[in-house]
Amino acid sequence: MRLIRTKAALATAALALTMAACGDAGDDGEAADTPEVEVEENAADEFDEGTRMRELAEAGSINIGVKFDQPGIGFKGATDDIPQGFDPEIGKILAADLGIAPDDITWTETISDNREPFLESGEVDLVIASYSITDERRAVVGQAGPYYETGQQLLVHADNDEIEGVEDIKGMEVCSVTGSTSLDNVKAEGAKPRGFDTYSECVDQVLDGTVDAMTTDGAILLGYAAENPDELKVVGDPFSTERYGVGYSPDAPEMCEWINEQLTEAFEDGSWEEAFEATLGLSDVETPETPELDPCQG
Repeated sequence: MRLIRTKAALATAALALTMAACGDAGDDGEAADTPEVEVEENAADEFDEGTRMRELAEAGSINIGVKFDQPGIGFKGATDDIPQGFDPEIGKILAADLGIAPDDITWTETISDNREPFLESGEVDLVIASYSITDERRAVVGQAGPYYETGQQLLVHADNDEIEGVEDIKGMEVCSVTGSTSLDNVKAEGAKPRGFDTYSECVDQVLDGTVDAMTTDGAILLGYAAENPDELKVVGDPFSTERYGVGYSPDAPEMCEWINEQLTEAFEDGSWEEAFEATLGLSDVETPETPELDPCQG
């Protein structure tokens, strides 16, 4: 039996999802409309004994770590049943290939600082949480992909005319989340980095003027600016390249080829594009070209 298999093309239907809905979704306890996925039948039979994919398929459930505070990427309101965003949609595509329906996915809030610990301890099976691929992270856990590429930008108060780009942040206090590559990047530009546990805390600091700017991937910042159009704005050109990957346990290296195969099919059959357009694509971000996947090591 093959270790990796080709799944049937996902049948998807992109349904309208606004950025405002990210903040309001779930007011009635229901999940917002998102693309549908076709769940594989008898999925476990398609994987070798002893592989993590077979174990998950036989269990009929999976635990995926995502962000809960990033509109468009991964967001879960106080009354929402499940998180919404591009990352959860990628999770649904992968789970469907294991025969796991969206209702059988456990979504675990995963902040930047606990992504590696959660994978190492088995707290989650996958991390799909705006998880930039780096050599340092790949020395600790597995990262397949990338499934999305973006760039780091700055979010400032709407009346801030001092910061127009990264060249203006020297000596300024710039926040992001603890454990993110974003803080390292602005420190290298001469800013005073401040780390917080969540992005929402960082946004609050910009809103009340405690810090001068927030930094992370531009797509995430656009989501926050869309929620506060009169108070926040995104400035400057991207000054880094962030390549989002799917994290998996270092004890299951076989997952890399499987993840990359499913991402390739999602790129080709249109399900990746539909997932993007139903989430990030509705925050005035054009659908980008699909990224080139890194080869799996070993």
